[in-house]
Amino acid sequence: MSLNDSLPLLGFVTTPLELISFVLAIMTVALNIRQNHWAWLFSILSSVLYGFVFINSRLYGDAGLQCVFVAVSVWGWYQWLRGGTEHQPLQVSRLNTRGVLWSAVAWMVGFGVLSVFLHRFTDTDVPHMDGFLTAGSLVGQFLLSRKKIENWLVWIAVDVLYVGLYLYKHLTLTAVLYGLFVLLAIAGWRTWRQPQSVLPV
Repeated sequence: MSLNDSLPLLGFVTTPLELISFVLAIMTVALNIRQNHWAWLFSILSSVLYGFVFINSRLYGDAGLQCVFVAVSVWGWYQWLRGGTEHQPLQVSRLNTRGVLWSAVAWMVGFGVLSVFLHRFTDTDVPHMDGFLTAGSLVGQFLLSRKKIENWLVWIAVDVLYVGLYLYKHLTLTAVLYGLFVLLAIAGWRTWRQPQSVLPV
């Protein structure tokens, strides 16, 4: 059996590749909530595998996003370990008003650029949704890399919409994964908001 062969599981069909990616992604988020830097290793592995899953489903924005995730994960790993004051481990903090504004602008600009690119240069049937969620995911990943608590709010919004997209693309296991991501993101938001976790702005 190849990694792309159909695999019946709990009443729906997946592939071994999607299943392995699913498990690695769950481990990534669980470790992120605990602020364990090894989360970035699992993020890299999951991103590589999910890149192939999305290419097979013609979700090219998401496939390209996985390549960016690999690069950002390497940077994020360094940030968590050495990105704080005097190269100490990075601590959780909040965005200020300027940071919120720049994040929103980056999301909208990324959405516009990616939507146009996907519409003109690929055969995807969902260029706008793919572009919107890809841009949002990049913003969320950047904020996570800098341990900004607001990353969880971005992921909650993005993951809810991804559930619908992946159901539409018949990636049922991945839709289930992103449903779990919503719950994990809510847990992450609540955990990182604890007073002992957050540095003052």
